Amino acid sequence: MTQEELDALMGGDVDLDALDESVEEESSADIAEEIIEEVESAKMEEDIPDGYSEKTSHHWPLPATDENKMVHQLDDVTKESEEKATQIFDIIENISNELMEKEENVNNTLEVINSNIELFTTLSAKFPEVEAFKTQLSKNESALEDANITLEMLQNSGDDIMNVMDIMQYQDIHRQKIERVINVMRALSKYMNTLFESKVDDDKRVSSAQHIVGDTHNDVASTDDIEALLEQFGK
Repeated sequence: MTQEELDALMGGDVDLDALDESVEEESSADIAEEIIEEVESAKMEEDIPDGYSEKTSHHWPLPATDENKMVHQLDDVTKESEEKATQIFDIIENISNELMEKEENVNNTLEVINSNIELFTTLSAKFPEVEAFKTQLSKNESALEDANITLEMLQNSGDDIMNVMDIMQYQDIHRQKIERVINVMRALSKYMNTLFESKVDDDKRVSSAQHIVGDTHNDVASTDDIEALLEQFGK
């Protein structure tokens, strides 16, 4: 109940019917939440082996939950790595295509610069007194050098991209190795299940003793403990 509702109740300005409905709603919500927690707790306990507790956890492997199932985890690794590798390949391919496009643009620029150099070389030879021709010739020669450097860089980057794609092929090899491990583990699991099969169903099997005389296990209950437990049930 909120402070406002409490104040209204003390002042006599509260609708009791509405208050009852509010309390019922809160109680229903609390009950539903408790039921959900109990179901989830029971579901977790189903995956925990008998005798497993915080004190005995160091004697046991991890419980067989989705987070700890080995084949389940390996399947997730192969699936996620394949998806991420595909995304990386797509990005690399886009970069490679852009580099090829820029390389073609630089080649077109080089053709224009070379044509300008031929033109200004001819003009400078025929009109040596015109300084503008010499200046433009020098600028185009400098631009040609820069364009060649850019082209070389683009070509080297393209080669590096190809090397990256070759290295990424190892991801597929790793995936195949993990899948081989999964196949071996599944085969061993099936073999163990077959090895421990029985002709007698569990529900038809005669119940056997869990404890015998002389056991010192903590789970063994004394006669006094059993009588005390029966007495509690009688109450």
